[in-house]
Amino acid sequence: MSGVFDPAVAPFAVALVLMLVIALAELAGALMGIAPSGFLDNMLPEIEVDLDAEVDLAGSGGALDADAVAAPDAPGAGPLSSVLGWLCVGKVPILVLLIAFLTAFGLAGYAVQAALSSLFGVTLPAALAVVPALCAAVPATRASGLVLARLIPKEQTDAVSRTGFIGRIAVVIRGVARQGSPAEAKLTDAHGLTHYLLVEPDDAGEQFTAGDAVLLVREAGGRYRAIANPNPVLTDDPT
Repeated sequence: MSGVFDPAVAPFAVALVLMLVIALAELAGALMGIAPSGFLDNMLPEIEVDLDAEVDLAGSGGALDADAVAAPDAPGAGPLSSVLGWLCVGKVPILVLLIAFLTAFGLAGYAVQAALSSLFGVTLPAALAVVPALCAAVPATRASGLVLARLIPKEQTDAVSRTGFIGRIAVVIRGVARQGSPAEAKLTDAHGLTHYLLVEPDDAGEQFTAGDAVLLVREAGGRYRAIANPNPVLTDDPT
């Protein structure tokens, strides 16, 4: 390979650059009090993941239990939910998993091409090299999710079901919410964790602007229908 950005490793270079961009965006968001990962997590379908099985790192020489994460136990869980559950989505922020995937994919691709170049003096076309890189990146992402789910503080892993947000007060922080055109709102759950949601009025003709406190009344398709806070005593502070 003639360089880091050789065409044979272009997809892997892009993956690593994208990983750095996402990591920097998450860091910048944290410094500004915004959680891009939390906002993205709230747009995903509800997933219930069983992490009761332990990750056996000591007794198996660092190997991960293949059944450590079960498929979603919700009745009628579809294939997408099963795959996301297997990857620990719902127990680890989605952007963290994406960073893990892009890192594993990029490094695996470079490793495959470097090994071939060293042993045989040739490299695979980039389109073909993607296949073994993906085969390595997917289980590596799951393994990272399993470990991170154990390391993240318990308050972080005890994710509140989004149906549990119904009846809580959120505050619109960005945009104007109209039916069919949601705005971003912030909600603090019972654990004191902040969640970022898309909200829109439940009543046609009503609208909410930044600073408005709204009561969440139902959830539909990743968005929340809300009404104006009917009681000034109610706040977004769970305490």
